[in-house]
Amino acid sequence: MGLKKAAAITAILMSPLATADAKDWEGEAELGVLKTTGNTEETNVNGRLGLIHEVIQWRNIGNFRSAYSEAEDETTAERYRADLETNYKFDDHQYWFLRGGYEDDRFSGYDFQSSTTTGYGNRILRWGDESFLDLSAGVGYRFNKLEEPDEDGNRNEEEAIARLAAQLDFALSENALFRQKLSSEIGLDENNVITESETSLQANVVGNLSLKIAYRVKHVSDAPPDSDRTDTETSVSLLYGF
Repeated sequence: MGLKKAAAITAILMSPLATADAKDWEGEAELGVLKTTGNTEETNVNGRLGLIHEVIQWRNIGNFRSAYSEAEDETTAERYRADLETNYKFDDHQYWFLRGGYEDDRFSGYDFQSSTTTGYGNRILRWGDESFLDLSAGVGYRFNKLEEPDEDGNRNEEEAIARLAAQLDFALSENALFRQKLSSEIGLDENNVITESETSLQANVVGNLSLKIAYRVKHVSDAPPDSDRTDTETSVSLLYGF
């Protein structure tokens, strides 16, 4: 039942993305190196594709990330993640959001983690074209599958959640951008709280090419047995905007 609900909501989420005119999309492709601590302590190759489409009433955002490393022909880190969000804008500041996220981290103790949320957001501050502060709050549904059954023999984790999130973009200059993202998905049944933070700084090198440094933290309050609660990532990468 949980998977059917998630699939139905994801289909709704994807509908405005599918109908968006391709010429209106902007994006960025990222490739670099990533140092991790927590469930994996490795130096990885990481990649990301970010897409955004914005018109008068709609803003559609997609982010796709991966990280991989191996040593002596053995995989030591492997992670794939996709986040999709659509916003219906009531005016220049207020919007309704619908968001879906999916993560497959081979060494996290989960087979996969997924969530779908909807709620209200407000761009409470804006400076020029590149600087803003967004705050949002909503409710939704989480469905995770454990790699190993818990003490009750269950591999599925599913519960209603509340989501709180913030994003600050601040243009330090015409060629440099500071970004801070923070989100927390709070379980309303099992009280498992998943909090994520991403701090990044990017600066233009030449043309559409930029250098980006980022630091990410993910904390799971009720992590699977034998798994760390906190994972960190430090990355240095080249970013190409298009």
